[in-house]
Amino acid sequence: MKSLLSRRGSLLDNAPSFLVRQKSNGPVRFPAPDIQAEDVPTDDDVPAIPSPSTRVTPLRPAAVSSPQSAKQALKAAQLAEVEWLVQQGALSTFRTFQSFAYSASLLFYPRELVYYAVLYHDDAVWRVLKAGDIDAAEPAFRHFVEQAMRLADAEMRRAHLEAQNEQFSRLIAESEAQIDRVRVDLQRGGTQDQEVALKQQEVRKELAQLEGRRVAAQAQLNKLQRQLHQLNTTVNESVPHLPSAR
Repeated sequence: MKSLLSRRGSLLDNAPSFLVRQKSNGPVRFPAPDIQAEDVPTDDDVPAIPSPSTRVTPLRPAAVSSPQSAKQALKAAQLAEVEWLVQQGALSTFRTFQSFAYSASLLFYPRELVYYAVLYHDDAVWRVLKAGDIDAAEPAFRHFVEQAMRLADAEMRRAHLEAQNEQFSRLIAESEAQIDRVRVDLQRGGTQDQEVALKQQEVRKELAQLEGRRVAAQAQLNKLQRQLHQLNTTVNESVPHLPSAR
């Protein structure tokens, strides 16, 4: 019995830690050694032996990053701190975004290896978050970018509506001016129509008068031509008939 226990203990002590596999809520199993029949004790001779607890130590601890650790890496910074560093020219700009009066920047302070995610309004520092690593600072910067875009939506809508209203005002003014020009053209056209009608009436009247004068003159001319013909005939009748010279 003692030899069996000593052999089991030596196997357990000499096994590498990364080879030991233990199931949850289950005993540790090892390959059974060769035991002679005479070494097998009876149930009455074997005392109760508690199962040994083996602690498994991994070769490399797994680094698991959680959102809670990222939140803990971010800290709220004082506005005056960033403003003073900006005035001193001690910050480097890694990323920047601007939409109307809102902007966001990811700044780096090389001396202290600190990152600042800054949100601005009208070029004034509004909110600041700082972190010791870029993995925590970039999500803060993206959060400020999304916030700036969301706040600038109203500005974008206002600018679009102002441009539309200006366009409508310009089109209305152009349409009114065109209507005025068409009205003037119609008025001028009506005036011209009246003038042309009067002119045509006067011309037709003059034509009638001229036609009457022409007819009278033609009749007088025909009469004079007949008189002339008669006079010529009378004159020719008084001319003697003389023989022709040979």
